[in-house]
Amino acid sequence: MFSASQSSRAQFLDKARQAREERRELKERERAAVQLQALVRRFLCRCRLQREIRREVEDFFGTNECGSNKRSALSVFRIARKLLFVFSPKEDKERFEKLCRCILNSMDVENEPKVWYVSLALSKDLTLLWIKQIKDILWFCCEFLKQLKPDILQDSKLVNLHLTMLVTFTDTSTWKILRGKGETLRPAMNHICANIMGHLNQKGFYSVLQILLTNGLARSRPSLSKGSLTAIFSLALRPVVAAQFSDNLLRSFLIHVMSVPAIMTHLATLTPERLAVMGSHDLFRKFILFLSRESQCRDVCVCLEGSHTLCLLGNLVFLGSLNDQVLEEETAHFVGVLIHMLSYCQKYVSQKKSNLTHWHPVLGWFSQTVDYGLNESMPLLTKQLQHLWGVHMIRILFSDVLSKKLLENQEIAQLPAQPISPQNSLPMKNLFKRAFQKSASVRNILKPVGGKRVDSAEVQKVCSICVLYQTTLTTLTQIRLQILTGLTYLDDLLPKLWAFICELGPQGGLKLFLECLNNDTEESKRLLAMLMLFCDCSRHLITILDDIEVYEEQISFKLEELVTISSFLNSFVFKMIWDGIVENARGETLELFHSVHGWLMVLYERDCRRRFAPEDHWLRKDLKPSVLFQELDKDKKRAQLLLQYIPHVIPHKNRVLLFRNMVTKEKEKLGLVETSSASPHVTHITIRRSRMLEDGYEQLRQLSQNAMKGVIRVKFVNDLGVDEAGIDQDGVFKEFLEEIIKKVFDPALNLFKTTSGDERLYPSPTSYIHENYLQLFEFVGKMLGKAVYEGIVVDVPFASFFLSQLLGHHHSVFYSSVDELPSLDSEFYKNLTSIKRYDGDISDLGLTLSYDEDVMGQLVCHELVPGGKTIPVTNENKISYIHLMAHFRMHTQIKNQTAALISGFRSIIKPEWIRMFSAPELQRLISGDNAEIDLEDLKKHTVYYGGFHGSHRVIIWLWDILANDFSPEERAMFLKFVTSCSRPPLLGFAYLKPPFSIRCVEVSDDQDTGDTLGSVLRGFFTIRKKEPGGRLPTSSTCFNLLKLPNYSKKSILREKLRYAISMNTGFELS
Repeated sequence: MFSASQSSRAQFLDKARQAREERRELKERERAAVQLQALVRRFLCRCRLQREIRREVEDFFGTNECGSNKRSALSVFRIARKLLFVFSPKEDKERFEKLCRCILNSMDVENEPKVWYVSLALSKDLTLLWIKQIKDILWFCCEFLKQLKPDILQDSKLVNLHLTMLVTFTDTSTWKILRGKGETLRPAMNHICANIMGHLNQKGFYSVLQILLTNGLARSRPSLSKGSLTAIFSLALRPVVAAQFSDNLLRSFLIHVMSVPAIMTHLATLTPERLAVMGSHDLFRKFILFLSRESQCRDVCVCLEGSHTLCLLGNLVFLGSLNDQVLEEETAHFVGVLIHMLSYCQKYVSQKKSNLTHWHPVLGWFSQTVDYGLNESMPLLTKQLQHLWGVHMIRILFSDVLSKKLLENQEIAQLPAQPISPQNSLPMKNLFKRAFQKSASVRNILKPVGGKRVDSAEVQKVCSICVLYQTTLTTLTQIRLQILTGLTYLDDLLPKLWAFICELGPQGGLKLFLECLNNDTEESKRLLAMLMLFCDCSRHLITILDDIEVYEEQISFKLEELVTISSFLNSFVFKMIWDGIVENARGETLELFHSVHGWLMVLYERDCRRRFAPEDHWLRKDLKPSVLFQELDKDKKRAQLLLQYIPHVIPHKNRVLLFRNMVTKEKEKLGLVETSSASPHVTHITIRRSRMLEDGYEQLRQLSQNAMKGVIRVKFVNDLGVDEAGIDQDGVFKEFLEEIIKKVFDPALNLFKTTSGDERLYPSPTSYIHENYLQLFEFVGKMLGKAVYEGIVVDVPFASFFLSQLLGHHHSVFYSSVDELPSLDSEFYKNLTSIKRYDGDISDLGLTLSYDEDVMGQLVCHELVPGGKTIPVTNENKISYIHLMAHFRMHTQIKNQTAALISGFRSIIKPEWIRMFSAPELQRLISGDNAEIDLEDLKKHTVYYGGFHGSHRVIIWLWDILANDFSPEERAMFLKFVTSCSRPPLLGFAYLKPPFSIRCVEVSDDQDTGDTLGSVLRGFFTIRKKEPGGRLPTSSTCFNLLKLPNYSKKSILREKLRYAISMNTGFELS
């Protein structure tokens, strides 16, 4: 019973709780319903009120222009107040436009003070309300300006409307109320305008102008009209002028207005009056002085980031080009600001493409997202930046350097009068004129003299300017060549800069800069930047000048100065390497090294091609080859770097020795040298004499790289299919190699052609007519490589440009096809350079960017660029045409053949082995020394057989005839007769393999069975079986063997030998 009462009690409590919950929910629903009804009623009431107000506004403006009704200013104020109360930019856009027009119309009415909207500012009761209203209206104008696109016609009209509003109510100059007696009110009204302007600035007025300017100007053609641009710029200047050029407003102006791409160019084009206003306020000077404070410059750059900092830089440079006086007076500040801004941009410049970089048309790979809207204005920005390296600004900035006088004595050279025919005088007129001008002013040769303190103001100023241009080169990576071309445009800048460098320090030049390398001070860095700029610009200049300009006209530098400069550079680079600076170089030091080394190598290669320096000029007398070789054996880094960068400082013969040592070491490593414990693997090939090239190609092209480097034994088969007598101990292979090379390089085969003039070899452009021609070229490359590898000299004279390609020089950024063109076709080169010097309109010649060639009787047109045959050659593109034509003739036409030959050559000879040789030196490595034959050296290393010996009567006669009776040409023919090459080995006859030999013979070659005891004794004692007077000397070039009959008279020997070498008899296997 007790439990039953408990359960009923619980049920009762549950029911009571549920009832309470239901009552609470009911009250909540009732309250929510009341709240919803209130909200709905309020919303509907508000909508009704908005509709009524908008209807009232529309009724007020009506269909006619309000100006014609002359609405009172008070009624306009009231209706504006109502409109602003319910204002929504989307719904009330047109109503707001009508309000603006109404207000502007009211301001134009004559002699109606009550109509003038601005008159309400004079009412005590309404002044504050009016000021608030005009502030709101003007800010809504700004909001609309942000969204409008000036390139759309309708939007451009609205831009003008809102700008007119802003112009009218931020300045009192157009207010009619202030005319006459109202003039006394002007200070108060100006104060109101300043208040309005301050309010707009706080809200972000400059950001609005920046958006509008960018929308209207950041494109190839501006869409802002002259009036709009004038208005915007006037508005932008008003706060700055009103605040008396305070730092805050100068900062805003620089960040928001001066950073708009090419705005100064657009001002100069559309409204130059605004630039005059800027000039009257001396704004350029104020900008420079403001930015010259490092903290403020950094703040502006950080706000703008990379791309827009560059735009600000462009506008400042353009302004600078228009303000010579300020530029001259504030050079130091101007240069400092530009360096800071460029250095800031450089932080974002990346060396390579990655997932984190974006392409920038001026800066290259850039570690920020690039606003691609700015891309359209990049050509204009580039034009602005070009003023920095334009002649005008260079003359101002480098005035201290350019004011130096290099001309010591004005002596008119006495030129002999020569009759010049009228037809010859015209094309040569310009050349004679320039040559005469050069000769008319003879200057002293510039050499390092020293004497100028490096801490002087003049030196520091020049160093800063050099730092500026060096920073420009490293930052504006995509227009680097433009900058270099601009800096080299003035012929006298670089020699005068060199003269300036020569005067620095106590001794001048070298010692000072070497000391700078070891000092990590700011002064040292600036001095090295000057050297680096000099090297970069000079290298660019010499690269683009042709031989006439360098050697005859001597533009910028005299040849004697190039000798002095190259000596300085050679020493500087050598010291940098040998003193261990390059080993640990990073950043700026490494850049400096590459800059100086690049200029040095351009001079060295020019000298190799056509000499201007004295003999042994490039050698370092203080470097002992033995020390270098020891360090190379120990793998010392500095020795390896020296060999990599400036091998020319080592005498040529030592480099050849080094090359031979490298080959020998590789042979030992590959097991190709016979030792007491092992013999190298030998490859045997059988060659039919009648099909020597075909058999050699088929059997050798399949060999592996190591087998080609190894021992190859040749067995010849004659026309009857019988094996020829003779054992190949390298001699038969030498003959095979020489015969193969003679055949493949024969122009009649059309694998190779000869140049016009000196008849040097290069791949034939029409060699493609051969089946498998590229495999043939690869085979030729291997054979040539094998000859060099084995030290077998072959008489194959290559064209200089082809040797450069074999060395890989054509991949260098400083390589110029035009410079090498004379080695292919000197006449063609003259024709091209005459185009370069043509004074008239080149388009009159009717040339196009194409090349017509007669290929086996058919005229073939090669386009130098896609669509080239339709693109005329003009004065603007003639330099490109010359380079394209040279590149086509020497590279494009034969690039596949050259690549195949180089591939074969490098499979035997490593590229780094021959990199230490110049093109002429590589030719000597292939074909032997072009020096006169050293008979004493030959005599010393000659081996005698068949009874001959050094004191034998016939041998004494032979050496006497060679020394006293034969001309140098005949001695060369004699050497070719015996060895198949007219040039001696590079390292002397000790390195001739097999050694030079002379053998006494009694019978003709077909009866000769070799030396016997009897024949040796008869030869030794000069006993003749019969008089050999009718027989000629013969030779076995494969063994470098001269077969000499035992003549009875010296005269007979002289006569027979001369006849034999001139007829080239002999040349067969013994």
